[in-house]
Amino acid sequence: MKNSRKGWLRKRLKITLIFLLVLGLLLVGFSTYTVRQSFAQESGTIQLPELKAEVSVQRDKWGIPHIYAANSHDLFMAQGYIHAQDRFWQMDFWRHIGSGRLSEMFGSSQVDTDKYLRTMGWARVAQQEIQEINAEMKAYLQAYADGVNAYLAEHQGSAVSLEYAVLKFLNPGYKPEPWQILHSLTWGKVMAYDLGRNFESEIERAILLKTLTPNQVEELFPPYPQDLPVILPELQQGTGEAEEGRNNNVEALLNSPDVLPALESITKPMMALEQLIGPTGIGIGSNNWVISGQRTATGKPILANDPHLGVQIPSIWYEVGLHCTPKSAECPYNVSGFSFAGMIGIIIGHSDRIAWGVTNVQSDVMDLYIEKINPNNPNQYEVNGKWVDMQLVQETIQVAESQPIVQTVRYTRHGPILSDVSPNLKRFKSNQPLELPQNYAVVLRWTALEPSKLAYTVPQINRAQNWQEFRTAASNYDVPAQNLVYADIDGNIGYQMPGKFPIRAQGNGRYPVPGWTDEYEWQGYIDFEKLPKSFNPPQGYIATANNLVMREYPYLITADWVYGYRAKRIVEMISQQTQPISLKDVQQIQGDNSNLNAQTLVPLIKSIAVNTPRLQAAQKLLQGWNLQLAMTSPAAALFEVFWKHLLADTFHDQLPEKYFPDGGDRWYAVVANLVKQPNSSWWDNRNTPKVENRDQILRQSFVEAVDELERIQSQDPKNWNWGKLHTITFRNATLGKSGVAPIEALFNRGAFATSGNGETVNANRWRANKSFEVTDIPSLRMIVDLGNLDNSVAIHTPGQSGHAFHSHYNDMVEPWRKIEYHQMLWESNNVTENTTITLRLIPKLVE
Repeated sequence: MKNSRKGWLRKRLKITLIFLLVLGLLLVGFSTYTVRQSFAQESGTIQLPELKAEVSVQRDKWGIPHIYAANSHDLFMAQGYIHAQDRFWQMDFWRHIGSGRLSEMFGSSQVDTDKYLRTMGWARVAQQEIQEINAEMKAYLQAYADGVNAYLAEHQGSAVSLEYAVLKFLNPGYKPEPWQILHSLTWGKVMAYDLGRNFESEIERAILLKTLTPNQVEELFPPYPQDLPVILPELQQGTGEAEEGRNNNVEALLNSPDVLPALESITKPMMALEQLIGPTGIGIGSNNWVISGQRTATGKPILANDPHLGVQIPSIWYEVGLHCTPKSAECPYNVSGFSFAGMIGIIIGHSDRIAWGVTNVQSDVMDLYIEKINPNNPNQYEVNGKWVDMQLVQETIQVAESQPIVQTVRYTRHGPILSDVSPNLKRFKSNQPLELPQNYAVVLRWTALEPSKLAYTVPQINRAQNWQEFRTAASNYDVPAQNLVYADIDGNIGYQMPGKFPIRAQGNGRYPVPGWTDEYEWQGYIDFEKLPKSFNPPQGYIATANNLVMREYPYLITADWVYGYRAKRIVEMISQQTQPISLKDVQQIQGDNSNLNAQTLVPLIKSIAVNTPRLQAAQKLLQGWNLQLAMTSPAAALFEVFWKHLLADTFHDQLPEKYFPDGGDRWYAVVANLVKQPNSSWWDNRNTPKVENRDQILRQSFVEAVDELERIQSQDPKNWNWGKLHTITFRNATLGKSGVAPIEALFNRGAFATSGNGETVNANRWRANKSFEVTDIPSLRMIVDLGNLDNSVAIHTPGQSGHAFHSHYNDMVEPWRKIEYHQMLWESNNVTENTTITLRLIPKLVE
């Protein structure tokens, strides 16, 4: 009886195990099918409607496609198709940001963000641009849209991307609409927002004035140091930048006890997008430089670029080659480099004649105006003593699984009323020194809210043959303003700053101003021909890292340049090189982790008197340290943890938590000035009865750093490791931040150890007021050899594909973090030799 019962149990257990195994295999099979069905078809033949002739798409081992087409229409149509194959979820998400339609995808949680975006009105501006673009540009953009839509016609739901399978549980009715020209144009608006910066600093300065003296605030925003480089040292002109220009009206405005909470509330909706598109504004920088053939081993220029953007997966960049076969007047493109999925052409790269790279100018092109509102009519505002009607725009926000929301957006002559989407905005009191209105609104004027010609720039640069044609194309690069570096195969190098920069009647745009008079109006924009430029400068190189362009310039670009620590290190490594500079040398520059902040502070740390073996052992790490923040370096870990504590011990007692130091370039300059003042009041901790000085705070911070590292890593200082602290996790901008661990695990990748910090040339930024986790990175690295374009190299991260679990989803992370590169294939025979798979796109026969 017992044996038969045991046999029955064994049999039931066996059946159960078989059932679970089969179920598991079915689930795995279903999951594998669901995941893989969205992977791009990379071989064989696909018929596309509207295509005029056969197009060849050759991919290398990294999944980078080179597109060969006989005419411009087919070239851009194929680019649209390939972008959609690999990145459509990303494209869909970004176009919903650009048009303020996130609630359609993600429901009521995004209504407030949509209201803010509709108030900005990027899609309305883009619609104006569509009316103004010429026939050629419209044809290019329509061809691109046709390529995207040809892909969508054959793919739905999870067959487009795995994210749609997950979204189906959250929003079962969602289906992507066809791609439009509008969706490509709104991309530029999102990027301008992503690179905007001056709002936060203006408001921070104003708020700090309530608890600090003007002199203390100035100490926290020091002038650009004399010992740090400018981009164009060979050019000096004019009488200096515009004066501060704060008159009594503006002083009274800032002294109002109600204006500061009002202004601070304005930043809340502006920062709402940070969770979606990554860190914005301050701290986001880039490096580029170009070296003349007189300094290189090849005798021809070498151009390098590494734009710094928020950490994300998939990559913001998509590497691709666009080749007309043959190149002709109708099809003048032969270009390779980095594109944005959603936009035609190559943003950063090289053609058969020229190469170019970009960094953000971080210009001051946003102004806040305080408008007087008619107490008897909320839709009128005052202009020079008269009531004027606002422009009213009705917006309907569609919300998944809910009722639509109708919003009225109000515009004055300066722009949209942001206070309508800032519910915490308070009224000014009527007894202020400045005769402030009982009813008022806060309005943003911003160059990106006016029609732009940015869309023209990309194809114009892509087909430019020389410096003159490059500058003509750059003249349309109006928003966001960039530092463009240039090189060509004839040996020329150059620099051009394009962009819309307002000329103000008075003031420098650093403070909010009254909008009811013409005293603070923009008088126009700086003429392109008067913007800074350089061609074949005598020093034989040009380097930019968001730093000051020239010491004296007759117009205001910004008063808040990035302090030039990255620039200084780049210039040092170029100018001090005694041998001709090779591509390997340039790779070493891009991967440099030298910390110029440590150059200032390490001698002081070494001089701290310590009397215990553990502190002495830690201090010994700094003896002979080369100041490189290498991934496995114990000294790098010690110094960066010390830096975090030094900032906290010095500033947290006197600053609001929102403005605790993030440890970036500005704080390098602040502390470099303070260490020369051992008894500055900043060193004193207001929360203790005694008065501390510099050396006491330095010692305290050092001890705290040792304590922290012993607690979280090892009792033995030799086992401390910077990379284990300083990690990067690539997160999907939408579902990767859902808070649901299994969903996040599907799309996110990391954590990976990294080197450097935000102010090393290899700029992997962490924020001292948050954590050691990396927030923004060199999103791509590119080095172009104008002597032999096939020697050019690049890398971006995390990979080409936007499909989770695809082999190219995150295969570039390892080489990227080790400062390794892949060849930028160029000549057609070299592309063919390195092609791993080929796709033919052919015209669809009409039945």
